[in-house]
Amino acid sequence: MPSIDDLIERVVQTVEGRRDDLVQWRRTIHRHPEVSYQEHQTTALVSQRMQEAGLVVRTLPGSGATVDLGAAEPRVRIALRADLDALPVDEMTGLPFASRKPGVCHACGHDVHTVGVLGAGLALAAIEEELVALGVGVRLIFQPAEESMPGGAHDVMAAGGLDGVDRLFAVHCDPSVDVGSIGLKVGPITAASDSVHVTLTGRGGHTSRPHLTQDITYALGKVITDVPAALSRRLDPRSGTALVWGAVKAGSVANVIPARGECVGTLRMLDSETWDTAGPLIKEIVQGVVAPYGVTAEVRYVKGVPPVDNDAATVSAFTAAATAVAGPTSVVSTRQSLGGEDLGWYLTKVPGAMARLGTRAPGGPTYELHQGDLVVDEEAIGIAAKLLAACVLTSVDPAGLV
Repeated sequence: MPSIDDLIERVVQTVEGRRDDLVQWRRTIHRHPEVSYQEHQTTALVSQRMQEAGLVVRTLPGSGATVDLGAAEPRVRIALRADLDALPVDEMTGLPFASRKPGVCHACGHDVHTVGVLGAGLALAAIEEELVALGVGVRLIFQPAEESMPGGAHDVMAAGGLDGVDRLFAVHCDPSVDVGSIGLKVGPITAASDSVHVTLTGRGGHTSRPHLTQDITYALGKVITDVPAALSRRLDPRSGTALVWGAVKAGSVANVIPARGECVGTLRMLDSETWDTAGPLIKEIVQGVVAPYGVTAEVRYVKGVPPVDNDAATVSAFTAAATAVAGPTSVVSTRQSLGGEDLGWYLTKVPGAMARLGTRAPGGPTYELHQGDLVVDEEAIGIAAKLLAACVLTSVDPAGLV
């Protein structure tokens, strides 16, 4: 039986041998992005590549898929998760393989995540006989709708995607970190994130007679500014709570006070305790802010995702894998962010971790996620595949889990 180090070297060489394929598949997915629950072409591409490798694909309802390989009745099963969906954002990169779909692009790097897991799966399929001998099962999860709330993770779990899984790994692109570096930390690495949608209705009228209206626009302005301010005085500041509005709509012309207005945003916080109490408090504050103006307020609060809470043993396996495939200086420390990730739902069920995958070209510009100008150094694709495949092997030894 080859050693774990020998098996890691074999999966690394397999990924290296398919580097051009991985880049081409990522470019195809990038060129044809699909939003949440519409990832049909992406699912088909992944499924075809897996089937060509002799693997059985289980398609999820709607979009997405899972693939099992290795031992049929393993003593340990490791899951690798990718998210498939793009964002409703116009691409502005000018790349030759830029999105061909107006208003949709991979502005969060999910195309890299998808091909990273695909490449890892193909590399692990090449050592499937050894995985069976080790008693190791692998589940590849190609998840839809990470960008929606509360996220496609629920659909995967409802379809049995986590059944029998003992540990889970995932990566997320980080354009603030150089390619070749892997950001890791134990404990929460992302925040809880919820959706807040406030709709105000009331009597509209002419802007020359605001006293005869309920001035929705003015009341909406107070919601936008006063609700975050009041929230900061009602919650422990150590929770890192931030309510930020992303869309505001009211009226269409300068001299008409509208009868309806709305604002939509996200509420993010660093700890789960605050997450449990924030929803009712938001509704209370909104009603108090609009009360003087006589308008009617409807608050739709959608509980989104819990923090991604990285398990220490999984981070240890990630560290060992990164050291093996990217070198002893590849692991860098990272901090908890206010970004939300529905991977957090999986980690309420099984231990696991998410690593930040460096995607910035050394010496190049730093991009932002969720922006149409995001450019990823394509070296990150192969690194993701090698890292995730190696994580399966660093998670096991003859005695079981690390």
